[in-house]
Amino acid sequence: MIRKIIQIDQEKCNGCGLCAQACHEGAIGMIDGKAVLLRDDYCDGLGDCIPACPADAIQFIEREALPYDQEAVERMQRQKQAAPCGCPGSRAKAIRHDTKVSDASAGKAESQLSQWPVQIKLAPVNAAYFENANLLIAADCSAYAYGNFHADFIRNRIVLIGCPKLDQGDYTEKLTAILKNNAIKSLTVVRMEVPCCGGIENACKAALQDSGKFIPWQVVTIATDGTILP
Repeated sequence: MIRKIIQIDQEKCNGCGLCAQACHEGAIGMIDGKAVLLRDDYCDGLGDCIPACPADAIQFIEREALPYDQEAVERMQRQKQAAPCGCPGSRAKAIRHDTKVSDASAGKAESQLSQWPVQIKLAPVNAAYFENANLLIAADCSAYAYGNFHADFIRNRIVLIGCPKLDQGDYTEKLTAILKNNAIKSLTVVRMEVPCCGGIENACKAALQDSGKFIPWQVVTIATDGTILP
């Protein structure tokens, strides 16, 4: 059918990505640093992207194009909401480390991180690495305050980090789902001494209670000077 649809001038496009953010239907994406109309049937022809473009690289044209498919857009949006994040960096994966002799002899500390992602908000609930795991829930500042964090806390544990002061929402629901859906062997909570960090401890306590699981758990508190408080 002939209908009104956007056209992006690749020479004018400066790659800022503002049009892709403005397109609620997901019709525009960034490829090789340039904005591209990904699918004709995702473009509703309303042009929310046009005023967002600072380079005047987008305009309406009339051409042969697939009709706007609202059902397809809604399916895509549901899929995005179901996934932790649309970026490749949020994909769950296990990590294996091969210690290099040169690194060991040079006294370089080896990473003990065995999975990705580590952010609580991004972690999938049913990742394979949660099964039979010793789980570490840590305030993100703790790894900076405590110098031997990898060796003393991350080693042999699956780690999730967060900041209850800066992250939006509460962690309780997500942590409850992880505990309910996986055979977690133990839970260690590492928090900072600052009051706002109590949010991560409280969320873990609530998740344990809501999950109905009875597993060994402990809370470790790090002072701002990097020492472990009794």
